[in-house]
Amino acid sequence: MSDVNPSGQTWHPHVVVAAVVERDGKFLFVEEHTAEGLRLNQPAGHWERGEALTDAVRRETLEESAHHVEPTALLGCYTTHYPRRDITYLRFAYACKVTGFDPERTLDDGIVRALWLTPGELAASPIPHRSQLVMRCVEDHLAGRCFPLDFVSHL
Repeated sequence: MSDVNPSGQTWHPHVVVAAVVERDGKFLFVEEHTAEGLRLNQPAGHWERGEALTDAVRRETLEESAHHVEPTALLGCYTTHYPRRDITYLRFAYACKVTGFDPERTLDDGIVRALWLTPGELAASPIPHRSQLVMRCVEDHLAGRCFPLDFVSHL
């Protein structure tokens, strides 16, 4: 199998983390501006060099929602491909609990707001989801899917 795409460029998947945060039957989401327009997503973002995945999910959630979270379990690893931009994402989704909130914090560029929605409100939202993984992660969380945090080892 080749790691070069049809245009001759080397293929590199984008590794991202996402926080699935449930509180009182509602889940934390962000409205964000994307190349495709306004979208709903879990707080999520790119994994940075030298960072543990759990540290990345804490950082991204704070930057995008002003909520401090603590990962409690690995929900799953997911892949999705965007053919129009020829980008493949590898998403590590973590179940997290809220440990604090910073109401004065400025949110990342492109983030309109953080909001709490029930699964029904998410499904009925007129704002499209960033990807099919948004609902899938909620469904997996509600189904009780989880792995211990040490399922992924950083050596």
